[in-house]
Amino acid sequence: MSLAYAVQHSDGVGRLILYGGFANGHHVASAKLRTAMIELVRAHWGLGSDVLADIFLPDGTAEMKVRFAELQRRSTTAEVAAELLAQCYEIRVDDLLDRVAAPTLVLHRRDDRAIPYQLGRDLAARIPGARLVSLAGRSHWVFAGDAAAVVREILGFLGASHSALPADPAAGPPARLTARQLQVAALVAGGLTNRQIAGRLGIEERSAEGHVERIRKRLGVRSRAQIATWWASAHGD
Repeated sequence: MSLAYAVQHSDGVGRLILYGGFANGHHVASAKLRTAMIELVRAHWGLGSDVLADIFLPDGTAEMKVRFAELQRRSTTAEVAAELLAQCYEIRVDDLLDRVAAPTLVLHRRDDRAIPYQLGRDLAARIPGARLVSLAGRSHWVFAGDAAAVVREILGFLGASHSALPADPAAGPPARLTARQLQVAALVAGGLTNRQIAGRLGIEERSAEGHVERIRKRLGVRSRAQIATWWASAHGD
């Protein structure tokens, strides 16, 4: 959809970033697999949502998969979910690729189980002047795996590698955060939830939440993604 918009409204699109994208939904999976997935979701949304969680979050924790599957089931009915999946498989914008005028960054995890890496590579090859960045990992969703790498590449492409960070974050992180806060910041950058951080450090979940909030205030940022970006920039990851 973003590709089609960039072509139809070229004057209003300065840069285009495609993460885990594709130009032809038929190439996401074979015809038999596409049909099987749609019918599974329609016939048994509970099992279907679990299967989709495994496909989109193979590197996610069991808790992360359970939460994602539950989110899917609470968000829509089986029939609507099946229809949305069918529509994704029918998306085709391959005839527009050579008409993209905006500078384009294509990001794709090499072992993405939801959208094959080859489809991202094809996008970069067919969009004039596009740059492909291959990322490590199997999970499609950004928050699972090395989220900081994705944020870093996006900020660099936008020419704003430091615009979303506190002033000169690499100048002295130990002086700005305590040792425990640095541990928590590293785990946030690794994509862990507050509960996972608590388990890793042997503390209460509320304590982990408090650490994240204090880190956010000390760095002057608004989100976990910005904490992850600060960590990546400060440590050259």
